[in-house]
Amino acid sequence: MKINTPYYLIDEKKLLRNLQIIQQVQQLSGARSVLALKCFSTWCVFDLMREYMAGTTSSSLYEARLGFEKFGKETHAYCVGYSQADILAVAEFADKIIFNSVSQLDQYYDTVKSAKLGLRVNPGFSHSHFDLADPARKYSRLGVTDRAALAEQLPRLSGLMFHYNCENDDFAAFSEQLDLIGDSYGDFLQALEWVSLGGGLYFTQAGYPLDKFSQKLADFADRFNIQVYLEPGESAITGCTELVTSVVDIVHNEMDIAIVDASVEAHMLDLLIYRLAAKMETTGPGRHTYMVAGRSCLAGDVFGTFDFAEPLAIGSQIRFADAAGYTMVKKNWFNGLQMPAIAVRRLDGTIEVVRQFTYPDFLNNLS
Repeated sequence: MKINTPYYLIDEKKLLRNLQIIQQVQQLSGARSVLALKCFSTWCVFDLMREYMAGTTSSSLYEARLGFEKFGKETHAYCVGYSQADILAVAEFADKIIFNSVSQLDQYYDTVKSAKLGLRVNPGFSHSHFDLADPARKYSRLGVTDRAALAEQLPRLSGLMFHYNCENDDFAAFSEQLDLIGDSYGDFLQALEWVSLGGGLYFTQAGYPLDKFSQKLADFADRFNIQVYLEPGESAITGCTELVTSVVDIVHNEMDIAIVDASVEAHMLDLLIYRLAAKMETTGPGRHTYMVAGRSCLAGDVFGTFDFAEPLAIGSQIRFADAAGYTMVKKNWFNGLQMPAIAVRRLDGTIEVVRQFTYPDFLNNLS
């Protein structure tokens, strides 16, 4: 099936591999996994994902509503700062409402006290490769740091959330930090029903010690008689999606530069934010080196430098791998560039174009 580029292509068979690992961990550990919508909200594959996950978790009212309406099952609502309108809306459908601060809990407790409530805790440590994403960075606003203030709120709560990982594929580090949480907050956890350990754990990566990971979670749950939740985002969707582009021009300025019909700024923004290069599964040994760049006017709109087995030409297709997490949720209309379509290769191999974006979408994005 020929689809006009650019487009995101989600492969359900690759997605299924991650989901089966998530299900395995749930079965071995008893920990429930809820999809982090801030990473991936493309609901055309939710029918498949809901078979393997317990529900969704959110960072805003709209994400929480999307999870409730399109995913179903458990709906966890978290936000760094709720407004009065937000909390009234969330209270209509969320199974769990998690506050970022004691002040927000105080402000809205009377409104939502019939729901299962939680507080985010900042344990003062984290696992992050980037200061930008470090929830325990200096002056962090993310979560409660005051143990005495937290203790006072326990009668109002049914659970706590600890979100302190980012791209953590190190089981030993995870294990050590989970022990720290148990030692520091165990007396609180024993008085509660559930605890979320957040996301950022790369346990679906090849070679990750799933048996040890699952046993660690099960032991933690048993120790404190508590239901454990995980919030996988990238672990759920890593490696399952490509951004498919075509070369529209090739220029030379000390090196060959291939310009494609997509943009890092508009379509894979996280690469620009964290100054990372795109991934490309199909590049191997090659004699033809090109910088691959986007077609926005931003000078630094560059996907990376890659080696190709054959020379590129106008119309050559370039596929960027691992293009699901923090991509479609951040895509934007910068420069008015055509938005990539969204396509899915279903489990039976058929490809379905589920969404195409046109000029009216651009027009209606603003007013």
